[in-house]
Amino acid sequence: MSPLIAVAGRTAVAGRVSRDAVAFAGRRYMDSVLRGGGEPVVVSPQHITHEVAVDLVGRFDGLLLMGGPDVDPELYGQEPHSTTYGVDRFQDDFEIGLLRAALELGVPVLAVCRGIQLVNVAMGGTLIQHIDESGGPQHRPTAFPAGAEFAVHDVTISEGSKVHKALGTTTITGSSFHHQGLDKLGDGLIAVGWSSQSLYSAFVRAASAFNQQSRRA
Repeated sequence: MSPLIAVAGRTAVAGRVSRDAVAFAGRRYMDSVLRGGGEPVVVSPQHITHEVAVDLVGRFDGLLLMGGPDVDPELYGQEPHSTTYGVDRFQDDFEIGLLRAALELGVPVLAVCRGIQLVNVAMGGTLIQHIDESGGPQHRPTAFPAGAEFAVHDVTISEGSKVHKALGTTTITGSSFHHQGLDKLGDGLIAVGWSSQSLYSAFVRAASAFNQQSRRA
């Protein structure tokens, strides 16, 4: 039987076809789960207590947090930058609730783009609200929606990390479309991937793994 993967959904306004607001997840994410042998299940955004979140996440074999708009800066003690966009505290609280339940239960979490930023904030870390790309690799296309869909750049992987063992290499080519990055790492997180050797951008493309001693913190 295929493992069931909970995908933290989003809400979109009604359209001419749906005629009602819809809960959804990106097709790219869903197809990736299917290619990996899993069965994706979209979890509708909702007000959720910790007890309900634990009961819900306990039914799944994994949790996927998608990319998307910016995390509410209030969650990490900052005022919004002029470029911060799409903040939705309801969505943040919903995803953080699922995340904390997954950590308590030991359910694996894959957090992509905004997802890893949310994980970092939930674990007590902070974000760079707007990356100064002049000092390192581009992390978003310059002329979107024209031209390239993503910015493409090298990523260095820490030798001996789980990512290194899974990929079998310490250098990969990654694609990005974001204007924020990780700053101070949250408790129990370890950076294992960098898009630049400079200290400033070391956390921008940080691929983070949970310290096993902190998983239930």
